[in-house]
Amino acid sequence: MKYIEDLREGMNVAEIYFCKKADALVSKTGKTYYSVTLQDKTGLLDGKVWDVSNPGIEEFNTGDFVKVDGRITSYQGKLQMNIDRVYTVSEGQYNLADYIPASEYDIEEMYKEMMEILNKVTEPHLKKLITHFFVDDEKFIKGFKNHSAAKSVHHGFVGGLLEHTSHVVKICNFMCTLYPDMNRDLLVTAAALHDIGKMAELSTFPTNEYTDCGQLLGHIVIGIMAIDKAIASIDNFPSVLRNELLHLIASHHGELEFGSPKRPALMEAWALHHADNMDAKLETFKEAVKQQQGTEWSAYNRLLDTPIRRTTSKDKYKE
Repeated sequence: MKYIEDLREGMNVAEIYFCKKADALVSKTGKTYYSVTLQDKTGLLDGKVWDVSNPGIEEFNTGDFVKVDGRITSYQGKLQMNIDRVYTVSEGQYNLADYIPASEYDIEEMYKEMMEILNKVTEPHLKKLITHFFVDDEKFIKGFKNHSAAKSVHHGFVGGLLEHTSHVVKICNFMCTLYPDMNRDLLVTAAALHDIGKMAELSTFPTNEYTDCGQLLGHIVIGIMAIDKAIASIDNFPSVLRNELLHLIASHHGELEFGSPKRPALMEAWALHHADNMDAKLETFKEAVKQQQGTEWSAYNRLLDTPIRRTTSKDKYKE
């Protein structure tokens, strides 16, 4: 199989991919064309069907596995496929494992490392809350380990939610060594829980699309509701601790225009926001560089608000 990460400009490709998205659009000249997003476990590829009247273009839809014939080109520093033929394929003609992107890290090892930090929480009510989600609830744990953290922006792969959360927990734990005035128990608990709403906001793979609940409420509100429900099951959970924990969840996007109901008002809330943002941005950069082909600098990256390039390797410094 020719995986998307191995494709290069000029290649002719005849391969099966998962059609993550398919839209019929109209060009400036009034001509209808299809814009598709193809997926395998190594990434996403933009595809275009410029001649929809071509008899080789058979009916297909979002969510289908399709055989595509086409040529790889480059547009604004990113690869895309000009598709000459496409048709759906049936189950048994493909191996699902080839099409579901997954974390490069070991799932169980990531979970173990995160739990080593969370197991050091001593505040009894927060400890019970952690146990409620990450020890006792087997259905939650299974979903948490396998879910993505986003549709496409960052960590949009199996294990992405765990990878992102584990990184944020580690960053927040380290921050507490630099700023000992912060409440470590509060911060690492919030870090572990900050994105659990994404498990209801996004569907499972291979679609990984926004659910109705996700579209209507968003993961911050969904997460707050789930956490507050769990808090209600813990006897004598202090109201001030509840409010501070939920504030950290509510404000972790930092700004109202980025989806936070509140801006951070606690030191720990600022720490969580920046830890979350840093990990998301660095993963976004990592994924963007991985997709960049053929040019030193990328075109303008909307998510990072700048063109980007890969850092020079150490062996080139001597040149």
